[in-house]
Amino acid sequence: MKVCFIGLGYIGLPTAIMAAKYGNMDVLGVDVNRSIVERTNAGELHIVEPGLQEMLQEMVSAGKLHADIKPQQSDVYLIVVPTPFKGNHEPDVSYVETATRNVIPYLKEGDLFVIESTSPIGTTEQMADIIFAERPELKGKIYIAYCPERVLPGNIIYELIHNDRVIGGIDSASTDKAVAFYSQFVKGQLHKTNARTAEMCKLTENSSRDVQIAFANELSIICDKAGIDVWELIALANKHPRVNILQPGCGVGGHCIAVDPYFITAAFPEQAKIIAAAREINNYKAKWSAEKVKNAMIKFELDHHRKPVVAMMGLAFKPNIDDLRESPAKRITTDVMQGCNNADIMVVEPNLKAHKVFKLTDYQVAYEKADIIVFLTAHDQFKTLPWRDDKVIIDLCGIFKGR
Repeated sequence: MKVCFIGLGYIGLPTAIMAAKYGNMDVLGVDVNRSIVERTNAGELHIVEPGLQEMLQEMVSAGKLHADIKPQQSDVYLIVVPTPFKGNHEPDVSYVETATRNVIPYLKEGDLFVIESTSPIGTTEQMADIIFAERPELKGKIYIAYCPERVLPGNIIYELIHNDRVIGGIDSASTDKAVAFYSQFVKGQLHKTNARTAEMCKLTENSSRDVQIAFANELSIICDKAGIDVWELIALANKHPRVNILQPGCGVGGHCIAVDPYFITAAFPEQAKIIAAAREINNYKAKWSAEKVKNAMIKFELDHHRKPVVAMMGLAFKPNIDDLRESPAKRITTDVMQGCNNADIMVVEPNLKAHKVFKLTDYQVAYEKADIIVFLTAHDQFKTLPWRDDKVIIDLCGIFKGR
């Protein structure tokens, strides 16, 4: 079996590697970024994911996986490209459509076409219409389905194999065909449904998490106003057998939770009230965090008659990864730097070697030099740092919770 993955990003490349390693198939990864293609063919991982580098090298060396900038005729085509939103928070499926149109010339009878990209409801049917408009002879002769991923960056190898998957085809035959494909390398249960339900399921999962995080973030703002340790409060409240409040942070980031709810609110603005409110709260938490830092800087200057040295600790949207997509930590850092009035601000991200905008500082050096320490992302390295009474510590992610 020949399998073609369109998109070699944070999900496409790991999935391609897993398919090559555990499925009886030859895998082609396609990406418009020539650098990614070249690095992949050299066995060099372009993302940070524990254990994946060795697997990539193994599959490339074995001839089971290679990359190119163009598709080739295959038996299975998987669309794993970004689905960002436009300026008005409406979903942009242009990448999915472009990827679909790029594989249309290669499709043949019996092929399986699967969209994994997070998509608005009806996208799979829309792409099917595009395919059959250009290739009407394939109607009823190819299989089309939707199957979203459910993985946590930093644990992708395990979760791609062991997590359950929801698979929905445009018809039952397409669902069965997709289930047969994924069963070759997925050990988790494969749940059959239709394409629209599968699309909505992905959006529902991440919107639900966004709402739960919004409650924790709103609670943290209330506790700050009331002089209550939110970390202690949540720990105590969670002693209730039916309460499980999540941990607050400086906002919500990543290409899923910070984006997917908008796919629902854009389509159902009159119905998605709680989902829309959660997005507003989580976006506000980042703005609130930036203002808290800027106010601390003003107070320090008034108290010490000099500008503070500030360390912004973490840029990634979650701990122990290098992914900055939709990161509130990055937005907060940018906001603080733009309003810093020439204060000395150090930026720390231990999972990146360099950044095209921010000059990065070693976390230990920054912690020692700074007057104000702002913890934005709970990286493991930060948890090794001792509490310092001589520093102004703004802990937005629970590094020192319980103190």
